[in-house]
Amino acid sequence: QSQLVESGGGLVQPGGSLRLSCAASGFRLAYYSIGWFRQAPGKEREGVSCISINGATTNYADSEKGRFTTSRDNTKNTVYLQMNSLQPGDTAIYYCARDRSAGCSGSFEVWGQGTQVTVSS
Repeated sequence: QSQLVESGGGLVQPGGSLRLSCAASGFRLAYYSIGWFRQAPGKEREGVSCISINGATTNYADSEKGRFTTSRDNTKNTVYLQMNSLQPGDTAIYYCARDRSAGCSGSFEVWGQGTQVTVSS
């Protein structure tokens, strides 16, 4: 079965860093683009970034540019989201999802359960 499992979330103080992992099982991650999303309480889910099969990345939010970096390690079947200079506004549940296309087309078909990121003093 195709599954994605996020990990690495937790409580961090403003200005801190976290590295989220998105581990794939049941399929080869190298064949798919993977997107990161987040949803804060009371808000709509928003895209964070996406990484294509060739490693090219797309950032969806201006506030995350330069602070968040997406990468992949196909040998580990894992995609990462490095988050630096975290702010309270980054507090959300973070999800990863598999895109059906080689690029980040928005056709996300498999989703993880999410990992909670809380930025607070």
